[in-house]
Amino acid sequence: MSRIRVLAQARVRATLLAALLAPLAACSPAASPGAPVTEVTPSPDDRPVTVTVTPAGAKAPAGEPVRVTATGGRLASVTVTDAEGRRLAGRAAADGRSWVSDRKAVPGTAYTVKAATRTAAGTTGSAEAGFTTAPADRVNKVDWRPGTGSTVGVAQPVSLVFDHPVKNRAEVEKQLRITTSNDTEGSWGWIRDWSGRDRVDWRPRTYWKPGTEVTLKADLNGTHSGAAGGWFVRDYTTAFTIGDRQIVEVDLDRHRLSLVRDGKTVRRIPISGGTPGGDKRSWRGTAVLMAKEGTINMNSETVGLGDAYDKMVDHSMRLTWSGMYAHAAPWNAKYFGRSNQSSGCIGMSDADAAWFYAQVRPGDPFEITGKDTKGVVDPGNGFGAWNLSWAAWQQRSALR
Repeated sequence: MSRIRVLAQARVRATLLAALLAPLAACSPAASPGAPVTEVTPSPDDRPVTVTVTPAGAKAPAGEPVRVTATGGRLASVTVTDAEGRRLAGRAAADGRSWVSDRKAVPGTAYTVKAATRTAAGTTGSAEAGFTTAPADRVNKVDWRPGTGSTVGVAQPVSLVFDHPVKNRAEVEKQLRITTSNDTEGSWGWIRDWSGRDRVDWRPRTYWKPGTEVTLKADLNGTHSGAAGGWFVRDYTTAFTIGDRQIVEVDLDRHRLSLVRDGKTVRRIPISGGTPGGDKRSWRGTAVLMAKEGTINMNSETVGLGDAYDKMVDHSMRLTWSGMYAHAAPWNAKYFGRSNQSSGCIGMSDADAAWFYAQVRPGDPFEITGKDTKGVVDPGNGFGAWNLSWAAWQQRSALR
């Protein structure tokens, strides 16, 4: 038999069935009128179990595990479900006197707790309680890459960008799990995205091994961002595969690009990079192909270069958020292989761009060298985490 305590630990009434003395045979003597009646008191080992559940109430705080404890006995089992019948898994202590959910109670959710109990004497019982968590006052959402089912290059990080600031970074990072088919070593690192938003990326120590299968599970539902960041109210997951080992070597001083696949140079292409001596210079370091955007309008005013250009550009491949692309640039044909005369992008002929566009995929690294550049690609300007040493990248984890 059991009792349950919610908030003020109000007890659920339990009924104890006591054995009554009965005549064993017809010839047994009957009790004489007025004889005293003996009351049966349960032994201490068979008193009802008191069950306590937290959180409790109609507007209980979210973001904490559900805890169930038993006094005067043990918990035989505990089931916690929400209004849609989804179960909140958990674990019982070795002594059977407590149970804690693996996940936290999420905002704006009604839960039902059912517990089966057993006294020290072996009498079984049950108890039930319910509580509802307060709704989220603000919700934090996540934009993540790469997408599920994609095949990406060997430099592709797992990247999460948050709508609102994340102050509880360690708590959030604890909920992020990367699993790989070959136990790839890697680390999370917190950075400021080019958009100004908080972002966390996971990159391997070195480029991925081709064929690696990667899964992200972000069990964020019920986690608070901290300060004004708000609650996460859903989980996120993505799974992707690493493709061929392709590295694009860009030599701005020699004005050429080389596609290297599995250690062998497939093709060299004459290019023209960013104009030396000013804001039109290219970036150097490792930039990762973010997306193949096809034919797009490029307007210099969007990257702070005034009215330098406004045109439709074919075979556009984005390398940074700040506007650096590799693309077809037939208007610069006389400079390919000779000098850098672009507004910061890596330009090539229509034919070369069409071929190159068909060969590369998002996640392929562009290793860019050159004497006269703007500097090294920042970690938040696209996927520039590769421009930090492994030790420096590890230090960006909130769990270090």
